[in-house]
Amino acid sequence: MTVETVQVPAYRTFPVRVARVQRLSPGFVRVTFTGPELDAFASNGWDQRIKVMLPLPGRGILDCPAGDDWYGAWRALPPERQMPIRTYTVRGFRPERLEVDVDFVLHGATGPASAWAEQATTGDEVVLVGPNARFPGPTGGYEWHPPADASCLLVAGDETAVPAVCAIVESLPAGRLARVLLEVPTAADALDVAAPAGVEVTWLPRSPAHGAPPAPRGQLLTAAVVATVRELGPLLTPSPAAELADVDVDTEILWEVPADTAPQGSSGVYAWLAGEASVVKGLRRHLVQEAGVDRCSVAFMGYWREGRGSD
Repeated sequence: MTVETVQVPAYRTFPVRVARVQRLSPGFVRVTFTGPELDAFASNGWDQRIKVMLPLPGRGILDCPAGDDWYGAWRALPPERQMPIRTYTVRGFRPERLEVDVDFVLHGATGPASAWAEQATTGDEVVLVGPNARFPGPTGGYEWHPPADASCLLVAGDETAVPAVCAIVESLPAGRLARVLLEVPTAADALDVAAPAGVEVTWLPRSPAHGAPPAPRGQLLTAAVVATVRELGPLLTPSPAAELADVDVDTEILWEVPADTAPQGSSGVYAWLAGEASVVKGLRRHLVQEAGVDRCSVAFMGYWREGRGSD
């Protein structure tokens, strides 16, 4: 007698509807999703990535891919019936209420996700693609793997990284030494985040309150990271400057993360940096080649590239 093994996918689709919309600041809105199938949703916390499949005008989510091979089914559709897909971070998950929070960065109608989030209202339907709680192994989809013995954590990013960073910060234990640097459009975009004792959060608004021209994207973040690495010098165990393969951020994805089995605390400081790819590329070069931070202690993620669409 042959027994067939049922293959459970690590990720699956979750049709959901909007339960609540909360405007957090001029640049951020939190959308809370709910749906009965979220009883099979799993979130590892921290910087857990998911996909949001957005409704099509006049069709809603009728073209939501079915079956385990959701991506193959989506690709097989004619372009005009492919629901737009964007990557986001789980900001909050309450399994007892079947609710998932996603914070959207608002930048006008320059992309399908921002345009949708600007108009989102209770009852609107979308589809999430996220970790499957029925999957027997680790689903992955997050890059936060700090060594337990790291002497200090350095977390930095632009507004696209704010939801992930805030989730990371709120997961840290009290007394864990961490420096957090976040570049955002305006001072009003500095969000309330429950930072435990030992965690210092610095917001870097590009547009000053007195009406001066905004700083170029990445300028404030780069300066703050360089200054912070200098301040953390005594905690660093410098490594020989590593050779870095050049990444053309206009044609390639900049995504370099240490394995969760990397040597513990090799540099004394564990760094997690995410945001616009060219800015992250510059920070990667500074930390690894100029400051001598061990590559095994740094995660670099180009979340997006200025002038190009996502996903």
